[in-house]
Amino acid sequence: MTVPTTAPVRPRLALAGSIAGAMIVALDGSVLLVAQPSLQRDLSAPLAQVQWTSTAYLLAVASLLVLAGRLGDRYGHTRLLLIGSLGFGAASAGIAVAPSVGWVIGLRAVQGVFGALLQPATLALLRQVYPPDRLGLPIALRTSAIGVAAAAGPLLGGFLVAQLGWRSVFVVNVPIALLIGLFCLAARVPEDAGRNTSRRLEAGGALLLAAALALLVNALAGVEPHGWADHRTVGGLLCSAAVAAVLVRHERRSRHPLVPAAVARSVPVTASMVMLLFTASGMFGALFAGTYFLQYALGLDPLDSALRALPMTALMIVGAPLAGRVLRVLGARSTALGGTLLVVLGIVGLAGTDRGTGPVAMGAAFALLGAGYATVMVTATGTVVGDAPPGYAGVVGGLKQTAVNIGPVLGIAVAAGLLPAAGDGRVEQWEGAMGTALLVLAATAALALVPAALLPGARRRAGPPAGAGRRRPDASASCLTSPSEV
Repeated sequence: MTVPTTAPVRPRLALAGSIAGAMIVALDGSVLLVAQPSLQRDLSAPLAQVQWTSTAYLLAVASLLVLAGRLGDRYGHTRLLLIGSLGFGAASAGIAVAPSVGWVIGLRAVQGVFGALLQPATLALLRQVYPPDRLGLPIALRTSAIGVAAAAGPLLGGFLVAQLGWRSVFVVNVPIALLIGLFCLAARVPEDAGRNTSRRLEAGGALLLAAALALLVNALAGVEPHGWADHRTVGGLLCSAAVAAVLVRHERRSRHPLVPAAVARSVPVTASMVMLLFTASGMFGALFAGTYFLQYALGLDPLDSALRALPMTALMIVGAPLAGRVLRVLGARSTALGGTLLVVLGIVGLAGTDRGTGPVAMGAAFALLGAGYATVMVTATGTVVGDAPPGYAGVVGGLKQTAVNIGPVLGIAVAAGLLPAAGDGRVEQWEGAMGTALLVLAATAALALVPAALLPGARRRAGPPAGAGRRRPDASASCLTSPSEV
């Protein structure tokens, strides 16, 4: 399908497609958690297979994101977003009529493949249609939309499952996917915009990266049921490290590496990836520990637990646009450091909660988490998209999404290894274990301060040239010196 190129580009429709693409992924993940118990009963599936409905998707997405971004750089991000969204919708329709859990798992993996195609494209598309000094607001709106989708997911999923059954949560993806396709066509982004056809793709690096990430995610996902010391966990981590070492050797010798040298040498891009990895680990590990504590130790139902954490979502939605303004004034370094500190303080605040902690104090800790994570996301996304070398917006978008996907798996693995089994132990044991787990997760999030300090600072205005006082200032001049300061 050909994207029109004769008419002027429509940035707002491109932004709508980017936001819708990000939201469909966030909605799909959050509503599935609500639908899984009903799915298990309807298909008479064991719990281990039900867990694979999430793991299969995550393995496919995490292992293919960088390759998908590279394909977008070569063949066009609008085309990849169109293919990814329509394939995602088709796989969702297949899951809605799946006769067994085996079909659900297989189609979830297919859904993950198309999800990997569309995710980097949602970021790269913004780079194509917005100049660097106007990227801040679109990125903030995209981050807020993800927060809305994550908050609405459990409520929407609960309503659909109660009224129409678990299959309905996948049917919802179909019209959204078609809408994304319409936005892609109507935005009229030229197919050759931002494309980089100067270097061919090598299958060797892509396969090695996919294998290393798949082994890593599978090993981390197994920590919760098996533990860190289990031979399956240790073996998976060692195999992942071995494949990663082979990948590094291959990339150094390759004439056409999967991650180009211009990207690998970019300090702002690399620092943003590492910052996102550690921040997401602490954030989602804390959510995992807090949810288990509220439901298993305090006996709250899922709705009450969600209400306790609602300030986090509210601050993510409101905080993202504010973070974009702060980023423009203070620069990436100060904004990222402030956001990371808020995340750490929020996790430490949760570590101090117990049975006597009221909803206000706990809500304040969750609010710090939401405000901090929104700030980090806006800063890292703006830096990654803005500082991407020309022609490589897709590959850096894929790297960014990889960090966002692997970070939560790592954080949950850390939390799961330090918490009692669900339903085991007294409340006092849960309080002590949760406090320890959250302090470890706070330390993990604090590691993000190091890469945050490597991001670009705010631009310092030079003194006016001689005679400037006799001229009117140029109101159209940009106050930014680099895209990272968006």
